[in-house]
Amino acid sequence: MDYEKLGLKVGLEIHQRLESHKLFCNCPSVMRDDKPDVVIVRRLRAVAGEAGDVDVAAKFEMEKGLQFVYEGYSDTTCNVEFDEQPPSPLNLDALEIALQIALLLSAKVVDEVHVMRKTVVDGSNTSGFQRTALIARDGYVETSLGRVGIGYVYLEEEAAKNVKEEETSRVWRLDRLGIPLVEIQTKPDIKTPEHAKETAELLGMILRSTGRVKHGLGTIRQDINLSIKGGARVEVKGFQDLRSIPKVIESEVKRQLDLIHSGKKVHSEVRKANPDNTTSFLRPMPGSARMYPETDVLSIKVAKEMLSKIKLPELISERALRFEKQYKLSADLAREIVKSNFDFESLVKKFPNIDPSFIAHTVIEIPKEIRSRLKLDSSNIKSENIEEVLSYLSRGEISRDAVIEMLADVASGKGLNVSKFKLVPQADLEKEIKKIVEANKGAPFNALMGEVMKKFRGKVDGKLVAELIKKMQ
Repeated sequence: MDYEKLGLKVGLEIHQRLESHKLFCNCPSVMRDDKPDVVIVRRLRAVAGEAGDVDVAAKFEMEKGLQFVYEGYSDTTCNVEFDEQPPSPLNLDALEIALQIALLLSAKVVDEVHVMRKTVVDGSNTSGFQRTALIARDGYVETSLGRVGIGYVYLEEEAAKNVKEEETSRVWRLDRLGIPLVEIQTKPDIKTPEHAKETAELLGMILRSTGRVKHGLGTIRQDINLSIKGGARVEVKGFQDLRSIPKVIESEVKRQLDLIHSGKKVHSEVRKANPDNTTSFLRPMPGSARMYPETDVLSIKVAKEMLSKIKLPELISERALRFEKQYKLSADLAREIVKSNFDFESLVKKFPNIDPSFIAHTVIEIPKEIRSRLKLDSSNIKSENIEEVLSYLSRGEISRDAVIEMLADVASGKGLNVSKFKLVPQADLEKEIKKIVEANKGAPFNALMGEVMKKFRGKVDGKLVAELIKKMQ
């Protein structure tokens, strides 16, 4: 499709959980699956915003007449989550992370942070609203198709976790409620479905570069706002896999085109991304009537001194390029070692007599080979196992060839046994190679190499063996 001719406009909303305690209390930001020991039941009503109107999306949810059951834990959830006491002051650690992200996006930070209430009566917040604060606006990121503007950066609280839905009620878990989130809204500068995926990946990379965001399924979510000529702005929610973004955009564009061509009205609404990449109606598009001031949380002035103390991290993309040049890694290996979150440079410093490229190979490629070729569970290999094996190599106690053998033992559950792989003394090795060469006169180099390595599997250095064979042939 000619998306420029269709007048496609796409903007992204990225929601990322931060690695800090909850936003308006000191409860830990931990997700739990054990049985809750506190249960409360509520019904929620929508309230009017500053203009005196009730938001249409909130009214739509309220008219469902649902009962909400909230489950919590007495040791990791408090009365703030239960909406039984006012919120504590804004988490300053989370604010610092949000400010760091805003600066990485070249956004203009506000002079003063004011917390607002955003009406949400689908049950996901015990209070009937979500607390959110504008942190910065008018930033940008550079992409392959030009600059994509960042409209706004918000700091807000995560919603409760939906664990069960029935016809007349919903059950929510409060371990997730209140975890700090950064929300990034781009301007509608995205030009194609693939461009949307690229932009989402770029923003994800910037967020991970801080080292202060949570990892794992559900810790980052992407929503899409899109429209075409003759259609209407639609928000699509529910993306977990970035690879589905282009397909869902294509599907939604086709849906709107079909409605336009058949003379039907395209409604502005919130839709859900389905597993088959189609979209389905979720609720009406919310408006400005759902926002009103939070009177229980003091505003925070953002002084120049506060911003000057914030150190900007090296971006993951920049670090990969540096690793490639500084440590002579291939581009692919540099990217993978950076994405792995493994403290590669500390190992390089700890073992200066081991080639950095071999350290990277050990961290990234050897577990892959153990999984694919040896059919073992490489997830059993921990960072401390890798470090211990490299320490034996650094001290000259084992050969490089022994590294995969030792880690394979770990993967199979046998643990590390360095005695099995202790290097054969060079004098003994030379005697054995001499015997093998004399017993196989005229044999090609590769055959002799194979015989020696078979006999001393993992206990000799292959490079040294090759040198000795060539010398004795």
